[in-house]
Amino acid sequence: MTSVIYPITNLKHVEELNIVRGEGIYVYDKKGKKYLEGLAGLWCASLGYGNEELIEALTTQLRTLSYSHMFGGRTHQVVIDLAEKLTGMTPIENGKVFFANSGSEANDSHMKMLRYYFNVTGEPQKKKIITLEPSYHGVTLAAAALTALPVMHTHFSIPVDELGIIRTQSPHYYRNKLEGESESQFCARLIENLEKLILAEGPETIAAYIAEPVGGASGVIVPPDSYFREVENLLTKYDILFWSDEVICGFGRTGNDFGCNTMGFHPQLMTLAKQLSSAYIPISASIIPDFMYQAMVEPSSEVGIFGHGYTYTGHPAACAVALKTLEIYERENLFLHAAKMGERMQAKLKEVADHPLVGEVRGKGLIGAVELVANKKTGQSFKDGSVGAYAKQASQEHGLLIRAVAGNSLAFCPPLIVKEDQVDEMVDKFKLALEDTMDHVHASGLLEN
Repeated sequence: MTSVIYPITNLKHVEELNIVRGEGIYVYDKKGKKYLEGLAGLWCASLGYGNEELIEALTTQLRTLSYSHMFGGRTHQVVIDLAEKLTGMTPIENGKVFFANSGSEANDSHMKMLRYYFNVTGEPQKKKIITLEPSYHGVTLAAAALTALPVMHTHFSIPVDELGIIRTQSPHYYRNKLEGESESQFCARLIENLEKLILAEGPETIAAYIAEPVGGASGVIVPPDSYFREVENLLTKYDILFWSDEVICGFGRTGNDFGCNTMGFHPQLMTLAKQLSSAYIPISASIIPDFMYQAMVEPSSEVGIFGHGYTYTGHPAACAVALKTLEIYERENLFLHAAKMGERMQAKLKEVADHPLVGEVRGKGLIGAVELVANKKTGQSFKDGSVGAYAKQASQEHGLLIRAVAGNSLAFCPPLIVKEDQVDEMVDKFKLALEDTMDHVHASGLLEN
């Protein structure tokens, strides 16, 4: 056992997998075993491993200017260029960009800026945030409050109520529909319940509604096509800001530049991270509309400063890598490539849809999930997440790295550079793991009749 505290890990039963190198969409452990990265690391290694252009961008910037902070107006050209590039790409008109180091930090920053904005514009009561249940938005204190996953809260005393976090049901049709309810009826019911929640809480107290366009760690939940458009209409009606957490969906993952464009809605706030730098170096961004920024300018002068920021905000090396990453996406037309490979992946995953262990196959673009169930006919879940954990480990034995999320859903999210034969290889490895899992479930008597 090392001196490392492992994140998101059962600390009593740590099974170390020591990765020593990566190349393309593959990584290798210290014994030389080769693995296909079926989750792009943690939904982030979009350009794979060993990309020489990114390595060169990083090393060149480190030689030129290895660090510069941004306090008090100090700046450098690469952060200015990246901010301009992002505001030109995103659908927020005249957006302003605040840089941080992770999606969690970026979501925390959004929460602080929302509070700042409504305090200085005379609506200090407007603090509440609506989130989906389940959902994932990070692990820092405020981001964890936004997150609706019990394992992220237990023993941590997360201040959910104190921060004004309120929940509404996730738009997961397979898991949350009523008996005999069509998808359109399901969607209408969720919108009706959301409006009731808004009215019960008081729309004048609600600052924003946050959602991932397609859920990630919450189970790769794909809403009905009309859901977010109807949510947007409701938020507009009650003057509530729409906050799109694009940490996973941003930069091609759903087959479009951003998940909000795939799902057809127009946010006022966006959170970006992960594929912003292809995970070669940490960086994230909180994008807010110009009207929010302008409202904060004069109050910051009255106080003396805008009292928020990090040591590594706009780190020049991170910005240089992000700029090169965006250049490669554009030059190689990788968002279109991801859309094409996404069609292939969704079709291949659906080949296991009739398997007796599989309740649902779902996804959008190059993100997908296979949910394992104890009873295929009723959709009954297993009592705990042990079957998903077994399938994840069985996949690893067959040379495939994926994750079990939200219990027993196996998530797939390969690098954007994945090729057609590699998509097939990924799913073929999973099929072998699925059969191993079936044997385990039979032997353990875990199937429900």
